[in-house]
Amino acid sequence: MALKKSELTPKRKNQTWRTVALGLSLVAGLVAAEPARTIIFFGDSITAGSGLDPDEAFPALIQKKLDAAGRPWRVVNAGLSGETTAGGLRRLDWILRQPVDIFVIELGGNDGLRGIPPETSQANLQTMIERIRAKHPRATLVLAGMQMPTNMGPDYTRRFAAMYPELAEKNRTALIPFLLEGVGGVASLNQADGIHPTAAGHQILADTVWRTLQPLL
Repeated sequence: MALKKSELTPKRKNQTWRTVALGLSLVAGLVAAEPARTIIFFGDSITAGSGLDPDEAFPALIQKKLDAAGRPWRVVNAGLSGETTAGGLRRLDWILRQPVDIFVIELGGNDGLRGIPPETSQANLQTMIERIRAKHPRATLVLAGMQMPTNMGPDYTRRFAAMYPELAEKNRTALIPFLLEGVGGVASLNQADGIHPTAAGHQILADTVWRTLQPLL
């Protein structure tokens, strides 16, 4: 039975307001405790951060940006050194066993360095996109574009670079036009092999990825 106004003594009023305040704080806590969502970076040695501490690789730097922004997201680094699109296709189902909200594909660079026909790499990437969407239809896909050095020949270089925007347009995925923008070919930002970015290079990669990723969060 509800209390009449005259029955609310100062002590009882205080108790009532404490109960209300506690209830509101619990509701606010439930709202704030949004479950963490997952970003998977699925790639090769660039994603893995070859030659560096894992905390210096760009996926770890993206996690730091998310944490600093108060975003409840969890980053999974599924990079594997030496990985090709064919290799990625073979291990994709295992990666897809976990929940995913944003899936970033960073593969193809090793295909290019081995001279694999771009049409073959493109077909593998297309199959990956289809498998990801079949398993996680609500996930957002991001394709990280790569480019080949000019010594691969102008025709090969052109065909290779074109496959990423073609795939992104066909499948309506987000696209990072060139992951190594501002880093590729810059000696001071790459390790001695001239292929893998330094820690400073990965800082630039993280900024490049963040420009595409942030609006998707």
